[in-house]
Amino acid sequence: MGVDIIECGWPSINTKDFEVFRKLKEYSLESKIAAFTSTRRKDLRVDKDPVIVNTLKVEPDVVVVFGKSWILHVREVLRLNPEDNVKIIIDTIQFFKDHGIEVIFDAEHFFDGFKDDKEYALRILKEVENIGVRTIVLCDTNGGMLPHEVYSIVNEVIKNVDTMIGVHMHNDSGNAVANTLMAVLAGARHVQVTINGIGERCGNADFCQVIPNLVFKLGFKVLKGRIDKLRKLTYISKLIYEITGISKNPYQPYVGEYAFTHKAGIHIDAVLKCPRAYEHINPELVGNTRQFTISELSGRSALIAKLSELGIKIIKNDQRLINALNELKELELRGYNFDVGFASGVLIILKELGYYCKYFDVIDWRVVSEGSENYSKAWSWIKIKANEIEILEAGEGVGPVHAADEAIRKALSKIYPEINNVKLIDYKVTLLGIPKHTASTVRVEVTFTDGKHIWTTTASSTNIIEASIKAIIDGIDYYLQIKNLLK
Repeated sequence: MGVDIIECGWPSINTKDFEVFRKLKEYSLESKIAAFTSTRRKDLRVDKDPVIVNTLKVEPDVVVVFGKSWILHVREVLRLNPEDNVKIIIDTIQFFKDHGIEVIFDAEHFFDGFKDDKEYALRILKEVENIGVRTIVLCDTNGGMLPHEVYSIVNEVIKNVDTMIGVHMHNDSGNAVANTLMAVLAGARHVQVTINGIGERCGNADFCQVIPNLVFKLGFKVLKGRIDKLRKLTYISKLIYEITGISKNPYQPYVGEYAFTHKAGIHIDAVLKCPRAYEHINPELVGNTRQFTISELSGRSALIAKLSELGIKIIKNDQRLINALNELKELELRGYNFDVGFASGVLIILKELGYYCKYFDVIDWRVVSEGSENYSKAWSWIKIKANEIEILEAGEGVGPVHAADEAIRKALSKIYPEINNVKLIDYKVTLLGIPKHTASTVRVEVTFTDGKHIWTTTASSTNIIEASIKAIIDGIDYYLQIKNLLK
């Protein structure tokens, strides 16, 4: 992507992070690799402090040293006098400089410290500047600052310090991205961000929001000028969610699934005529895509757009289109969610328009589940009719949904072997409180892939197994329908 520095953890206190640095030596990277560390302990010489000495062992390009700049932390947390804190910071930075390593100084809690004791906070920065560091980073460690405060404080720091100023923002007030941008406008030229804003408590400033805003909104040159690399942004965001096991945020600006997804009929109609009418940038610039949902808020424009993707042309006043829209709205009242389960919605539209091809019928099904504290097993039987042939198959799984999926696939693959390409990759159940229905009504959403495309189906019922089987069947049916339409 062209990132200047990648901070890869605190190797001297974390075995996993130490292994990361060791492994990185097998790679040739353009970005500089930084190790994070604290200052020396107050009761140890810097060259005798194992945390400091062990940082050298990973041979980083840059060391990021954090030190206290808030007098409250100096006195109440470290239990030091202000002069000793200055000496600890200087000793640590000088140690790494003497070993030929670039140093970035993170002034921890700087903004709170500035508001509490401006003179001491600025003194820390001047002392660090006098011995020479690459960058001085002002940290909103508690994440409580507001944008106007950040702008004012950074602006004043810039007037007092000649070294490059950076910022490190936490999101506890919901302003990490805004605060980062205001700091840049005030003169900061180094930003510390994380992919997807992952970080302690409420997280940090999000790379996926800060960088596009700097480029597309403020016109800054970043990522060594490789702006075309931003087309990988959505991919990288998804990859990090996958690796970390953290659920994706579909509402995430720029890279979220819904960032350029249009639901309201008025919006969709306008976007089809002129994308800029409801999109602040072209989604392709960040590797995202424009999508239209079909839901109770959708007008006929949404359905026309979705059908157009399948090569089906239809006019707005076609009664079949109106009928399909009404049915979708009725089903959403009963708990279906076509925003997510758009594939189930497409099946309904295809049926209404006469494009639907009947590939199979489910005649009967049965699921049995049993288990104990340390044991769980389920069996499913399903009878399907396809091409005038009745097929009865059984499936076994660790749970009823798994068993039902196995039985359905075994039965249908005998007639349609191509469905072996289809994999179930996500399953979600939501308990619904719907008027005129009991609290036990559930909505099931099932996501599938054939290795090239991803689609989701939805179903609602008071019986979770029934809803699950319906959503699974819809997923396979959708695959067969679209495969036939796009021949």
